[in-house]
Formats: sequence, structure tokens, C-alpha cells
Amino acid sequence: MRSSQLDSARHFLSEFDLSADEFRQIIKRGGEFREQHESGTSEALLPRRTLGMIFEKSSTRTRVSFEVAMTQLGGHAIYLSPNDTQIGRGEPIEDTSRVLSEMVDVISVRTFSHTALERFAAASRVPVINALTDLLHPCQMLADMQTFLDHSGDIAGKRVAWIGDGNNMCNSYINTAKLLDFELLIACPDNYTPDANLLTAAGSNAQRVTTPAEACRGADLVVTDVWASMGQEEEEAQRKKAFADYCVNMQLMQETAEGALFMHCLPAHRGEEVEADVIDGPMSVVWAEAGNRLHAQKALIEFLLTRS
Repeated sequence: MRSSQLDSARHFLSEFDLSADEFRQIIKRGGEFREQHESGTSEALLPRRTLGMIFEKSSTRTRVSFEVAMTQLGGHAIYLSPNDTQIGRGEPIEDTSRVLSEMVDVISVRTFSHTALERFAAASRVPVINALTDLLHPCQMLADMQTFLDHSGDIAGKRVAWIGDGNNMCNSYINTAKLLDFELLIACPDNYTPDANLLTAAGSNAQRVTTPAEACRGADLVVTDVWASMGQEEEEAQRKKAFADYCVNMQLMQETAEGALFMHCLPAHRGEEVEADVIDGPMSVVWAEAGNRLHAQKALIEFLLTRS
């Protein structure tokens, strides 16, 4: 029976949909899943469970990681583009949500509007996962924090530098700084700032600084992202000019603390937001970070579907 447990479904739309303890529990479990994967001891823990994937934005890492996650957990994933659903023909998103809730066990949504995602989740009887919106990218934060834990331990009390666009990834770092209690220093041009409300809510955990060098000074982690995200291609020339001084290079990385790490959620443009000797160098954990999308999302799905 699809019981009242589904009627009270737990969603993951924002980092704050988890407590700090739950967030740490999930990334620790993600580490266990990674070890099992590498040793060939993975188990099919969620047989006959189905993930519905509604993607209005294109994807490589997010799509593959979710589909493989369900396969390795013993379940199945169904990918739906706008051309594959009635949403693309004007069906209210609430109606699509209600219908899918009767058929699948969990739904991931990758879309533009965060408000639309919230509307979808409000109508759903099964857990809904934010697979990226223009406001936030919380699944990437699980992978990033699992990667930091794997290489440097708990991030509480550490310093993180964000260099570049104040986009959805920057917003998610702001939320996570507040949730997990680390210091986030943000260097971005004046016209490309993160969400002001999120920044204010983070209090002393996150602040803008004047230059990339100031943000990187003493940092335990440096993070950047592309200068023009999906849907911003027409602004590319303007953005390249605005971000010319925001390339993460070895000079900036030399400002960091000993043992500092570099992360990028990918895809990357070498010679723009990051130099090749950084992303391909010894401080970079970008490839482990990408791989941890699979393991962190396995842990998230398990958490949402098996919580008491």
C-alpha cells in the first residue's frame, strides 16, 4: 500500500531541508558507498524502487549519477525531458507531480525556476530532490562536502573561498556555510553577486570580500564555476570581460593554507575561470568530486526512502 508515510514525504529542495547532523550522516554514508563501489561489495538495497527524473536543463554528471545510483541500489530510473512529458504541452506542474507520485517512489527535478520546483514538491506524495535550479544546487553540495571530508576531514571551522559568479552554486555554498559552520569568503564582480537574502541569513558564516586574493588568503578550499551558466550564453562576451580578474591560477592558490583543495562542479573552461595547472594539478580534487555525485546521491536516496 502507498501509505501515509508517502503522504508525509521528505523533500530535498534546499540544504536547509536537512539538519547539520543529517547532512553529515548522508555524506558519511556516501563515503561508505564509495568504498563499497571500489571494493566491489555494493548491495542492491532498494529493489523495485523507481526514480522519475524530470530534466528541463541538459546534464551529464547529474543525469548519469542519478541513473547509475538507482541501478546500483537495485532500482530503476526513468529520464523525462520536456519533450517526453505533458509539462512541455502546458500541463500544470502540480498535475504532473500528482500523477508521477502514484507511479514512482522518488522524483528528481532539474529546472530553471526554484518556485516551480517548490510547487511541484508541494503536490507530490513522494520525495522530491532538487537536481538543480537557478537558485540552488544542493546535490552538488553533498558531493563537495563528501569530497572535503574524504580528503581533509570535517569542514566545520574551515575557510572556503568562492571565486567568480554569484550563481546557484555560490548560493548553495552560502547555505552550507551556515548549516555546517564554516567561513565562506566570496569574491565576485559587483553586478554578479549572490542572492542577498541568503547572504544576509548566513550572518558571519559568509561575506563578500574585495579581491580573489583576499578570499583565497588562508583558505582550506577554493571553489569556482563557469562564468556563463546554462541560459546565459548570450551574455558570454560581457561576462568574460567582467570576470577577467577572477581566474583561479597558481598565484591565487599560493595564498591558501597548507593542504588546500580546489573544486569545480564542471564543466570547466581552462583559461577562463581556472587555469589548467590548477584544475589538473595536485591541489585539485575535481574528479573525486565528480565521482562523489554518484555516492552522495545514493546516500540521499536511501535516506529519503528508508527514514522512519
